[in-house]
Amino acid sequence: MTSSTLRFPRPLRPGDRIGVTSPSAGVSGDAAARIDFCVAWLRERGYDVEVGECMDGTGLTSAPAPQRAAELTRMLADPALACVVPPWGGETAIDLVDLLDWDALGEAEPTWLVGFSDLSTVMLPITTRLGWATVHGDNLADTPYAVPDGLLHWLDLVGGDGPFVQRDSGLVTDWWRFEEDPRATTWKSVGEGRWEVLGGGRVDVTGRLVGGCIETIAPLAGTPYGDVRAWAATLDEPTVVYLEACEDHAVDICRHLHGMRLAGWFEHAAAVLVGRTSAPDHPDLTQREAVVDALGRLDLPIVLDLEIGHVPPHLPLVNGALARVVVDGETREITQHLR
Repeated sequence: MTSSTLRFPRPLRPGDRIGVTSPSAGVSGDAAARIDFCVAWLRERGYDVEVGECMDGTGLTSAPAPQRAAELTRMLADPALACVVPPWGGETAIDLVDLLDWDALGEAEPTWLVGFSDLSTVMLPITTRLGWATVHGDNLADTPYAVPDGLLHWLDLVGGDGPFVQRDSGLVTDWWRFEEDPRATTWKSVGEGRWEVLGGGRVDVTGRLVGGCIETIAPLAGTPYGDVRAWAATLDEPTVVYLEACEDHAVDICRHLHGMRLAGWFEHAAAVLVGRTSAPDHPDLTQREAVVDALGRLDLPIVLDLEIGHVPPHLPLVNGALARVVVDGETREITQHLR
């Protein structure tokens, strides 16, 4: 695969159909009211929304793995659907990656797949095996939240032609609990944050974006579903790898990152972007020190504390997009081209 064979789905427009399915965790209790609100929110903006069968939230996953894989395959291969988004992540989406019908998907036109957290486990091979662009952004439960200045909504990215410029918002926020307000549309402000270059200096790099949630994609490294080294070797440009930690403490994150390094994830990288995290430190190792221990030897620029992942607000990134990242003085921005 070369950069010219990367496949970007057509822009999503009001009137198009969006599929909702749970490749990992389903919906129950107070969360159901939130998801109902989010579906209604999309419909009010003119989108046709199809809610799938794999949505049950009474267990670890929404349905048995073969059923989840079949529904996701069907939605992604259905030309009537322009986009698929899960309610949220979960724990074990890895159990379905080898059950997807990769031959059927390979013959289909690309469909937008949007989400983060455990959905990274699925989006990564969709991009590296099929060449489809996928969006690391909000899940459905986050979609109604208003976007802070500097950032873009994922609907803006999948609905336009670009280029798309986003800048450091300077904000650290949090979700409203579903039992507090299932109809929340404004992030809960909890602090301030800024992108930072590890070791100081400036960064100005361009490359193809690839990445996701460390805890869910690290187990794919070295497998046919996470062979970023082989994928990157086929591209005409270097990669820009972005990573974020959900909840594992620093020692586990350190191990994960070393494993990804040993699997060649960074061999063709121009830079690494690291999302801010609330994951715990180890008494003898902080989350930042975990990044330095595993990736500091790469001699690559590392940009820390971006708004990606499990500490909102969310800066959506398109796997496969050609991105320029600039951190220089007061300039902190990323520009994505969908080509």
